[in-house]
Amino acid sequence: MRDVAAAPNGFPGHETVRGIAERHEGRLLSYARSDDSLTTTVRFFGEYEDTSMFGVSHSRAYRCYSVVLRKAAAGVPQARTTPLEKCDVV
Repeated sequence: MRDVAAAPNGFPGHETVRGIAERHEGRLLSYARSDDSLTTTVRFFGEYEDTSMFGVSHSRAYRCYSVVLRKAAAGVPQARTTPLEKCDVV
């Protein structure tokens, strides 16, 4: 969030967002900016733990998230992160 707060217009540029994703071992898949919002899709590859009635299983998989930043009433961006059902690996 520090990178977002320091950005002009309250939204970080394409290269800044790519750098944030890479620092967290992710990959930026899309970047769309308008006057009042920024929408990105980021893909992460990691280990996940699933629990079911059969026990705990571990898997490695791609997971994608959509991150939307919108300017709030005070002008400070607020983030909403949504996991995506499909994660097309490019």
